[in-house]
Amino acid sequence: MFGPGGRFRRNALHESRPRLEPPTLNRLIPNVLTVLALCAGFTALRFAMMERWDLAIFAVMVAAVFDVLDGRLARLLNSTSKFGAELDSLSDFLCFGAVPAMMVYLATLHHLGGLGWAFCLVFAVCCALRLARFNTMIGDPNPPPWAGAYFVGVPAPAGAFLALLPVMGTIQFGGGFFDRPWLNAAVMLIVAALMVSRVPTFSTKKLKLTPSMGLPILLMAVILAAAIASEPFLTFLVAGVLYLASIPVSVWSQAQARRAMTEDTLPAPALPGGQGDLSSPSRADSTSENQP
Repeated sequence: MFGPGGRFRRNALHESRPRLEPPTLNRLIPNVLTVLALCAGFTALRFAMMERWDLAIFAVMVAAVFDVLDGRLARLLNSTSKFGAELDSLSDFLCFGAVPAMMVYLATLHHLGGLGWAFCLVFAVCCALRLARFNTMIGDPNPPPWAGAYFVGVPAPAGAFLALLPVMGTIQFGGGFFDRPWLNAAVMLIVAALMVSRVPTFSTKKLKLTPSMGLPILLMAVILAAAIASEPFLTFLVAGVLYLASIPVSVWSQAQARRAMTEDTLPAPALPGGQGDLSSPSRADSTSENQP
């Protein structure tokens, strides 16, 4: 084993192993953004423990921005990988499942004791289930044509955003209503149910823009940036209300797409005896034979 023959076998095995190419910078950029999102989400928990709710919410928003960018860059640079997908899922659960639940608990739900903690557990578990379902749906070889335009249920970043709306309302309007524990508990349960539901919500992953839409989108981005700079939490509250209002529209839109697809796939009704079917071979042959 340790003689010349053993040394030769070890060298042969070493040479036969496939050599892994070192990752390029382009392949690392999406994972770097995912790690930055993870750091921002965990930092939000630190701000929440310091009762700096404004900074905690901004940290979650930063994590959401990084989460959007890492996926788009991975597809743009053709650097998607199994490692990146797993890292993204773990980051999403921490930033948009565990951290928002802890933030709401530290802000209001701790007044309900163990029951408030149970609400937080339900939200975190539903976020994990939603991410697990999303990962299993990625490998679907035959997705429906409308799959790229809709999410199945509320995505995790949007769920965290909606769960934090009462905290934002308390910052914007003060205590008395939005800081009621039972209101926060009800919001968390509703959002948790939306995340694991099969309610379609709009997705912008495959949104196609025409050249004429460039200038309006830039103007909307400027208006949004100005609104966030002047009244950030009021802007977030309005955005949350608009997102909730878009859910019934997305349900109706997907129902229309399903109906249109069903009508396109239905076979044309055949008349008795083949009458009226101009494309039938027998009719075409008889017509050609009668011609001089």
